[in-house]
Order: sequence, then structure tokens, then C-alpha cells
Amino acid sequence: MMPSENLNESNQQARQHWMSVIAKSSSEALIDLSDTYINGHRFETIRAAEVGLTQVRGRMGGTGSQFNLGDMTMTRCVVRSSNGYYGHSYIAGRNKEHATRAAQLDAMLQDQTYQQDLITNIIQPLANHLAEQKKRKADEVAQTKVNFFTLVRGED
Repeated sequence: MMPSENLNESNQQARQHWMSVIAKSSSEALIDLSDTYINGHRFETIRAAEVGLTQVRGRMGGTGSQFNLGDMTMTRCVVRSSNGYYGHSYIAGRNKEHATRAAQLDAMLQDQTYQQDLITNIIQPLANHLAEQKKRKADEVAQTKVNFFTLVRGED
């Protein structure tokens, strides 16, 4: 039985979450945590990791009209697992090894046989590390926060 390309909404949200965690994590941590799981599996390379540019767009105030912010380097990769699942990845930067590993993990995570084990042993630790980094950064920024206020002068 071939895996379905159609994802229901909860599966799609789960996949978006794990791909976000994988893409934002450091390549060293990702590769260290996933080596034992990936080494025993075979993957067919559909699109080898390749570096390119993508255009980044922004909006003034988050709601205004769009403008071109600039270009960003990214690396993408597509693989197929031996069970027929396609793994895709888009990683900021030029790290081909990170993009390849992300695609391999995406393919494995779609397979119910491996999914819970991979989420518990790879995705959760990486997500926890990212949350700690985000909190640490927020604490650093909070230390430099300046509260401005206006004094009302009395009328003379």
C-alpha cells in the first residue's frame, strides 16, 4: 500500500510543526540526535540538496502593502524512503547536510511505524532546546527595555 499524498488537517499541522523544529535547529544537534535512526535506512535521492536564492517579502507594520526585502540563501532537498514516503526540506543557509537530513527525517516521520519514537527522541528535545533559546533571547532583550513615559506639564 502506497502512502497517501493527501494529509488530513491534524497530520498537516503535526508535519508543519516537526518541519519547523527541524529547519530551525542547529545542524549539529539534528545530526547527532538522528544518526542512529537514519543510518539503518535507505533513501532514494529525488532532488539532491541544492543551494539557491529565494526572495523575502515584508509588510510595513505586518499589515501594509508588500515590499521586496531582499534575497535569502536557502537549501532544498527531496528524498523517498524505502517505504515510499517523500521527504521535503527547505533550510535557510547553505548547509546541504542539514537539508538532506531534514528531508530524510520528514520521510521517516510520515511513517506511523517510526513517528512516535522520532518525535519523542528527536523532535521534542530539539523543540525544548529552541524554546530555551527563545526564552534566553527574550530575557536578554527584556534587560535592555526602556519604558518611555510623558509627563504632563501644568498650564502656567
